[in-house]
Amino acid sequence: MKSEKRYTSLPERLYHWESTAPDRVWLSQPRNRQWQQWTWRQAGQEARRVATYLQQQNLAPGSRVAIYAKNCAEWIICDLAIMLSGLVSVPLYPGQSANSMRYVMEHSESQLLIIGGADDFGAIQEAKSESLPTIAIDRCEIDCDISYAEIQAACEPMTDNPIPDLDTMFTIMYTSGTTGNPKGVMHLYRNAAFSIVNMLERTSYDENDRFVSYLPLSHAAERIVVEVQSLYCGATISFIESLDTFVEDLREIRPTLFFSVPRLWKKFKEGVESKLPPKKLNLMLKIPFLSSIIKQKVRDQLGLGSVGMFITGSAPVPLDVQQWYLKLGMPLQDGYGMTENFIYGCMCEGDPIPGSVGKPMDNCELKISDEGEVLFKSEAMMKGYYLEPEKTAEVLRNGYYHTGDTGYLDDDGNLYLTGRLSETFKTSKGKFIRPAVLENQLGDIAELGQMCIVGHGMDQPVLLAGLSEAGQNLSEPQIRTAVEAAMHAVNQQLPAHEQIHQVLVVKDEWTPDNEMLTPTLKLKRNVIGQHYKGQVEALGDARGVFFESSASLSSAA
Repeated sequence: MKSEKRYTSLPERLYHWESTAPDRVWLSQPRNRQWQQWTWRQAGQEARRVATYLQQQNLAPGSRVAIYAKNCAEWIICDLAIMLSGLVSVPLYPGQSANSMRYVMEHSESQLLIIGGADDFGAIQEAKSESLPTIAIDRCEIDCDISYAEIQAACEPMTDNPIPDLDTMFTIMYTSGTTGNPKGVMHLYRNAAFSIVNMLERTSYDENDRFVSYLPLSHAAERIVVEVQSLYCGATISFIESLDTFVEDLREIRPTLFFSVPRLWKKFKEGVESKLPPKKLNLMLKIPFLSSIIKQKVRDQLGLGSVGMFITGSAPVPLDVQQWYLKLGMPLQDGYGMTENFIYGCMCEGDPIPGSVGKPMDNCELKISDEGEVLFKSEAMMKGYYLEPEKTAEVLRNGYYHTGDTGYLDDDGNLYLTGRLSETFKTSKGKFIRPAVLENQLGDIAELGQMCIVGHGMDQPVLLAGLSEAGQNLSEPQIRTAVEAAMHAVNQQLPAHEQIHQVLVVKDEWTPDNEMLTPTLKLKRNVIGQHYKGQVEALGDARGVFFESSASLSSAA
C-alpha cells in the first residue's frame, strides 16, 4: 500500500515553523510556578546549539543517543538536535529498572546519554556505563560531562538545514517488555510523516491548538500524539510541573486536546466522586437547567474545559467509566495502535461505540486472521526490531504486522478487541479465559482500583485487586459486602466457566518499580500471577472476598 502524497521529515517541519512563525510560542514549562516559554526561533536555536555539540563528538551517522528524563522542553529540543545531527534517539522510561535500562543502552549500542529530571537517579547511575558520555538537562541531579546550559553558552548554532532521506531511521523506541526483554522498534522519517499527515486529515489540529505533555515522552503514544503531531500542525506544547500542581497547571494551559490512559481516567472519575457522590451527580444531571452547568463545572474543575477531543488508549476503558464521561459531555475517543505501527491503526469518530476502538484509519488496511488475530498494513509500519531479524520475521509476514491481539469487526467495520493471544489461559476444566476481556466486563467497582484476572490451571478465574481511594476509607466488612454484591451482579451476566468465585484484595500497589507493571503501566500478568500464586492456592475451594495479610488470609465465615 503506497500513498501518492508528498511527505516532509520532522527536521523540515522545524525549519518551516522557524521561518513562518519564528516568534510564536511553541513550548511552555512551569518552574517554581513561573512559566518559561520558547518560541519556534528560540527552540530551534537551542536545538541547533546542541546539534553542534553532538557533531563535535565525531559520532558516526546513525549512532544512537539515549534520553532519560521526565517530560520537559529540553527533552523535545534534544530530540530535535539528535535528528539535526543525523543520529538516532533511544528514549528510556523514567520508571524503568536499572537492569532494563542497561539492556536497552547496551543492545542499542548507545554512544551518549542525556539525563534529566527523574524520581530515581540511582537506577540510571547503576545502569549506565562509566565510560558513556553524558549531558545533563532539566533537573538532573547527578554529575555529567557537560550541562545543557554549558552547551548553550559554548556552542554556536548549526546554520545549515540538513534534509534527511525519508527512509532514514530517526529513532529506536523500545517496547515496554510485558514478557521478556524490550524489543527495539526502528522507525523511519517516512513512518512518522505518513502517520501524522494522515492523522491530521481527521483531527484538523493546527497552530491554534494547545497540547499538554505529561505521560512519558518515552512512550510511543505520548511522543507521537504530542511531540510529533505538534511539529506537523504547529500546536503549542505545555508541560506539568508536578503531580501536586497537575490540575492547577491544566487550568492555566487550557488544552484543546487531552490524551490519557484508562488508569488515569478512572482516577479522575474517583476524584470527582469523592467531592460529588454518584447519586447526587446523577440527580443533578437529570435537572435540565442544572445539567449543562454541572457538566461544564466538572470539566473546568478538571482543567479540561477547553478540550475538544478526549483521547484514550493503551488499554480498554471499562464501559461504565466510558459512559460516566459520556454523560458529562466528555466522550472518550478510543484509539488503537502500537509502537510498531507508529500508533496508526484505528480511531473512533463521532460518538464512542461501546467496546469498540473504531475503524481503520485512512490508507491503513486491517484484517482478522483465521485465528482471530488483528493484522495491519500501512506505510506507518516499523522497519523491524533492531538486531532481531527472527523476531521481526515472526510479526511481519506477507506484508502484514501481526499484532498479537485478538478481535473482530462488526458489519460497519468497527474493530472490537477481545484480548491477547499470549494471555489467553485454560482452566482445569479445559475452558479458555481471555483475562483482558473479563477485566473490562467487570467495569468500575468503586471500592477496587487495579485489577488482574489470573487462574491458569485453576477451576475458575480469580480476581486480584487493590483498593481504590474510596475503598481505603472502608472497613474490611464494608468492602467485602460491596465487592460481593458487585461480583454477584457481574457473575449473573457471565457464562459459568468465566464466573469469579474468589477475590483477593492485595495490600501493595502494582507499579513499574516493583515490576508488576511495565513502564507504560500495562499489567505484567505472568509476574503478578506468580507473585500471588501461593496465596491464591491457599484459598482452596473457599468462595468470597479475601484480604492479603502478612500472616494469613482472612475472609468471612
